[in-house]
Amino acid sequence: MPLLIIRFINITLTGLLAGTSFGIWVGFNPMYFSYLTYLEQQQNTIRSLNTLMIGLVISATIITVISAYLQRKNKPALILLLLASLFLISCIVISKAFNQPINIEIMSWKYDSLPSDWTILRDKWWSYHIIRTIAELLAFALIVFNSVARKMNSNVMDLNLASNI
Repeated sequence: MPLLIIRFINITLTGLLAGTSFGIWVGFNPMYFSYLTYLEQQQNTIRSLNTLMIGLVISATIITVISAYLQRKNKPALILLLLASLFLISCIVISKAFNQPINIEIMSWKYDSLPSDWTILRDKWWSYHIIRTIAELLAFALIVFNSVARKMNSNVMDLNLASNI
């Protein structure tokens, strides 16, 4: 039962993380925004999601590692979950090294003073966001696959047992 709860929490946290990032990727492409539109949208996004996303990625990573540990005797599950953990850790590294420094700079921008390099920073942030989102989606897919594969193996074993009766 504890493993079932951990797996449920793992799927939920990673799904929320990847889903939020995917929604930003699909719905908020800033490439054609004016400076003022971009600034308003990005500062609002940073204020409203920054703490939440940090909490989600750290929690999802910890739960994925715990899930891997609990399934350590099942080598395929262990490998899938460790790989998912590496993808989540890469998200933390990308955020900390690249996105967060740009976020800090963007939060200092003013409506009446257009930074000369604003499109360069916008494009860098966006590129790192896409890379981070792909890593989150891969982690989520591996975590879900691990759960589905376990259920599929169970059902196959149930069918084999039923056919032998």
